[in-house]
Amino acid sequence: MPKRILTGTVVSDKGDKTVVVNVERKVKHPLYGKIIRRSKKYHAHDENNEISLGETVRIEETRPISKLKTWKVLERVGAAAGLATPTVSEITASDPKDEKVKAPVAADDKADAAPAGE
Repeated sequence: MPKRILTGTVVSDKGDKTVVVNVERKVKHPLYGKIIRRSKKYHAHDENNEISLGETVRIEETRPISKLKTWKVLERVGAAAGLATPTVSEITASDPKDEKVKAPVAADDKADAAPAGE
């Protein structure tokens, strides 16, 4: 039987070699037909403690590791996999608009910029 693979968001990384992953799914209500969200938390094994809070990860079903852990982390997904969005300080530090240095204007450029009617 193939192992199940789920995708979710890490909501806790406080345990040693353990992360808690919140997996959300959308189901249709049996009577009313409205789409509703259902979520469940899974304890997953993170061998090197490299996954942090807020990251999106893929987890795979595995043999029982402890009382609560029967899943292991496969990989990071999306922005957390090295495509992280830069912080505000990183953006402003490398923004060329913040630099107040202007290129010197040559005499020929000033003549070209003058209106043709003069």
